[in-house]
Amino acid sequence: MSTPQIVRHADAKALAEDVALRLVNEIVRAEADKRTFHLVLTGGGIGIAALNAVREHAAESGIGWSHVHLWWGDERFLPDKDADRNETQACAALIDAIGIPAQQVHPMPASDGLDGDHATHAATRYSRELAVAARGQGPVPVFDVCLLGVGPDAHIASLFPGLPQVHEDEASVAPVHDSPKPPPTRITLTLPSINTSREVWVLASGEAKAEAVRLGLAGGDVGEAPVAGVRGTEKTLFWVDEAAASLI
Repeated sequence: MSTPQIVRHADAKALAEDVALRLVNEIVRAEADKRTFHLVLTGGGIGIAALNAVREHAAESGIGWSHVHLWWGDERFLPDKDADRNETQACAALIDAIGIPAQQVHPMPASDGLDGDHATHAATRYSRELAVAARGQGPVPVFDVCLLGVGPDAHIASLFPGLPQVHEDEASVAPVHDSPKPPPTRITLTLPSINTSREVWVLASGEAKAEAVRLGLAGGDVGEAPVAGVRGTEKTLFWVDEAAASLI
């Protein structure tokens, strides 16, 4: 696994802008190389700000999206179109404004979908969808870039300190029924799935994230700090503003 690198910026706006520029360049490069690009999206303030910036730069560059597949690292298990779903926020920030084929957008199931309130069944469905995209090469496709936010408690996706899902090493997708943050029921990629990514980008803005960033860079007990367990196979980038970098 790769050694984490730090990419520092003065503030959250500059951070989101640079993440967007780098991401657009990666997507354009894949298009030129005629290869599929698998991108894992995240929610949160800085994650959605980056997607807003991607929309602006994509329009400027005339980027194509026919080779891109969009996935999610985690989702709040809420009804379709609920304002708190990561999918809903990503659609408003980016997806609704780009010409990506609908079948290449892979949201995690909603609570009012085929599985009703059964998050376990929904996680199984998503794991099957990932396996189909992997084409027999593994439980999930090799993600080119996995975007992750990080909480002040050092959680990533919906993998929270002290919860058993942090240590899940068999399932590619896990249900979470007792999240310490509302809503309590969620669906999340597991650490082995995240760590298939060629590049993992951890986005952190604000002083409240400083200790989580320090723990993530140090590497340690993932049970106490799940962010310490995320590493890309080729690159692991911690995108931070000066406030989030204050303890490193």
